[in-house]
Amino acid sequence: MTQASDDKKLFYRIGELSQSLDVPASMLRFWEKEFDCLNNLKKNGKGERLYTVQNIENIKTIIYLVKTKGYTLQGANDYLKKNAGSMSKNQVAINSLVKIKAFLEELKENI
Repeated sequence: MTQASDDKKLFYRIGELSQSLDVPASMLRFWEKEFDCLNNLKKNGKGERLYTVQNIENIKTIIYLVKTKGYTLQGANDYLKKNAGSMSKNQVAINSLVKIKAFLEELKENI
C-alpha cells in the first residue's frame, strides 16, 4: 500500500490487504487467531473483516518478524506484546528498510 492510499482510507478489506502485502488471505485469517493485536478487527454488516492502518502496521511487523527475522509465531506475539509502546517508531524504520531492500533487489535483477 502506498502512503497516498493510506491517507485516503480508514479501513481495508482482506483482499486488498492480501494483495498489497503479497500474503494469502488465509494467512491473515489465521494470524487473527494467533496474535492478540489482531483479534479485535472490525467487521462490516456482511461480516467482512476491516483492517485499520494500525492493524496493517502490526501485520507488517509480523511479516518482518516471522519471514525476515525467523521468529516463531509465539515469539513474534511475545515481541509485539513486549514492545507495544515503541512499535510505531520501529515500524517506520522497518518500513523504510523493507522499501530499500525491495529497491535494491529490483536493481540487482536489472543489472
